[in-house]
Amino acid sequence: MDIGGLTTVVANSAYISARGSVDGTANAASSRDKKYHSHLKLPHITVCEGLRETLDLGFHTVCVEQPIGKRLFQEFLDSNNEYKAPCRLWKDIEEYNMAEDEDRVQKASKMLSRYMEPGAKYFCPFLPENGITKVKEKHQEAGDDLLNETMDSVMDFFKEVPYTFFLESMYLKRFLQWKWLEMQPMGEDWFLDFRVLGKGGFGEVSACQMKATGKLYACKKLNKKRLKKRKGYEGAMVEKRILARVHSRFIVSLAYAFQSKTELCLVMTIMNGGDLRYHIYNVDENNPGFDEPRSCYYTAQIIQGLEHLHQKRIIYRDLKPENVLLDNQGNVRISDLGLAVELAEDQLKIKGYAGTPGFMAPELLKGEEYDYSVDYFTLGVTLYEFLAAKGPFRTRGEKVENKVVKKRILNDPVMYPEKFSENARSICEGLLCKEVDKRLGFKNGSCDELRTHPFFSEINWRKLNAGILPPPFVPDSKTVYAKNIDDVGAFSTVKGVQLEDKDKDFFSEFASGNISIPWQEEMIEMGIYGELTVWGPNGTLPNDLRRESILEQPPKSSTCTVS
Repeated sequence: MDIGGLTTVVANSAYISARGSVDGTANAASSRDKKYHSHLKLPHITVCEGLRETLDLGFHTVCVEQPIGKRLFQEFLDSNNEYKAPCRLWKDIEEYNMAEDEDRVQKASKMLSRYMEPGAKYFCPFLPENGITKVKEKHQEAGDDLLNETMDSVMDFFKEVPYTFFLESMYLKRFLQWKWLEMQPMGEDWFLDFRVLGKGGFGEVSACQMKATGKLYACKKLNKKRLKKRKGYEGAMVEKRILARVHSRFIVSLAYAFQSKTELCLVMTIMNGGDLRYHIYNVDENNPGFDEPRSCYYTAQIIQGLEHLHQKRIIYRDLKPENVLLDNQGNVRISDLGLAVELAEDQLKIKGYAGTPGFMAPELLKGEEYDYSVDYFTLGVTLYEFLAAKGPFRTRGEKVENKVVKKRILNDPVMYPEKFSENARSICEGLLCKEVDKRLGFKNGSCDELRTHPFFSEINWRKLNAGILPPPFVPDSKTVYAKNIDDVGAFSTVKGVQLEDKDKDFFSEFASGNISIPWQEEMIEMGIYGELTVWGPNGTLPNDLRRESILEQPPKSSTCTVS
């Protein structure tokens, strides 16, 4: 009997079953652990009202960035007749931005007549006349920026008097309750492990489930002793800090950071479709690689992720197919930011050898200072591999020393197979240009130059950003796109490594707990927000928000009963 194969089958079955319950083929609530779900309770207001003095309660932070803050602010607006109209306009603009092209003219016309015509039921008098005139003149074109100025005016209106009233309302008190719950530690015991999905430099990556909500995640486990032995503390902290900072549909999100007895754990977006290296070589071994439309789609999403990183002054340095992951719907995200580096505010370039052989840019290999351009060279290598099922500087499985690969990158021209179209070859040449100044990439704060390349002529960037552009491939929900468990590989020994107090201090700093935005998204997505956000009769103040109600609680009985 093949015990290893049986182990993989059993692990896959449990994992697929959990995926099915959360993906909608069964009731997601049924996959929750009742004990841990019961721990998700909002505190009495007297427990958390002090957070008002310590939290950043700026308008943008609370009402735009934080999902629960935004939800509560909109509920506050809807409860006030004076603010209902601008709140509806806010929601309608967001709906317009997510709409299909053929529906946008109708939606724009509807907003024009509903909110911008004097005498209309929901007329918004604070909107400037020049902005209304622009919408009237341009609404038949239904452009991407048609309502940008209108949205700015709406936000400017909200952040003044309405937000001042919100800060004194029961909705802000409820926000404080949620922030208190968000700050509570949720460690190893809150998560149920499923099968191993892969191996990182310092430990395994496994699928896991948050017991209280039923949401699936990926847990990257960093062995403490292996981290110390291989001097990995700085890289681990940089990855955690960067993941906590970025929030993009094109980059994996960090939801929790905690420690167990032997490991540091990063709980991140689960990408059930596997990595793109696996898809290039293992899904159809007789026909490796991707066709051009599929390669184009993935490359476009990677560009959006890189742009987000670069706008936050982060150089990725390790883009390659195995670090690009596919989700259930067929969209990709960048992962594994362990080699990323942040530029200081006054810093334009950096030095340092980092990356994967065969992917590193010439300027990095020569020991020169470099900037974001190195990531677009790796993008060129990655796109080439998508199409050719081999790298531009070495063939898959080729036994060649790194110094030979380095020499090829520095000196040799790239040879293109006949299957490359003119546009595919053109963009690869632009990305793989050895001269930094001539390389395509991040210019003047954006990737606009790249997006206008003919290779992307079929990409609707607005739809891509909104997550509504149909992907060219959707993973099979009954398939696990990962190596067999026995093929994942083993780690080197960590015998003799002793952990000291200073190591434990680092571990405590690393284990910072719940990450605000992903945690709030989970509470909304998994129905917890709806369960706990309950108001009094007819929208009145509930008992848990009344300070005096703490005095009205019946005393706990000291009598022990057994049923």
